[in-house]
Amino acid sequence: MSQPVQPPNQPQQPYGGPPADGNPYAGGPGAPAPAAPTGNPYGDQPPAPTGNPYGEQPPAPTGNPFGNPQGQPAPFGGTPFAPAPPARNNLALGVLVAFGAAIVASIVYGVLLGSIEREFGYAAIGVGFLVGFAAAKLGGANPVTIAAAAVFSVGAIYFGQLIGYAMVMADAAQVSFSEVFLDHFDTVTRVWKEDADFMRYLFIALGAIAAIGGAKKAG
Repeated sequence: MSQPVQPPNQPQQPYGGPPADGNPYAGGPGAPAPAAPTGNPYGDQPPAPTGNPYGEQPPAPTGNPFGNPQGQPAPFGGTPFAPAPPARNNLALGVLVAFGAAIVASIVYGVLLGSIEREFGYAAIGVGFLVGFAAAKLGGANPVTIAAAAVFSVGAIYFGQLIGYAMVMADAAQVSFSEVFLDHFDTVTRVWKEDADFMRYLFIALGAIAAIGGAKKAG
């Protein structure tokens, strides 16, 4: 008997069997269905990172970010500045300077009076200020130095005026200054007392006050 001829170009069934329920990729009769995927559909993956994702980092800086790089505390971080140098308080030096300044000032003052041949009272205030300022500037403005400056300024004004009187008397007598000042010192002091008035004593007192003011100004 003859067999029916198969139509040409009949499509072949994939995987060796007819489609099952419309699935062209299903297996043939008796073929087991593929198992459903289980677990991680992406295969074995490395575990998710835990902890700090950036690894070990140095700790954040604390304290003052503008501190001294050598480890010294910054001046604005709460630490006080370096203490100020101690004030001058050399009593012996202050008294010595007051005495030396009084000698120099008395000579200058006396030469000024002898040159102009008249009394210049306001210069006595400058003598006192100079003595007090120099004493306190180098020896410290302590009470003893200030008191010494005031006393020495009075002596400087007094001896300065005596120098001026001796210069005028020596010029009038045509003799040397040393002869009048050393040999006739009592005469010079007597003439000074006879000519002294209220204004002269007032300027001497102002000279002492100026010495106190000069010492405080320097200190």
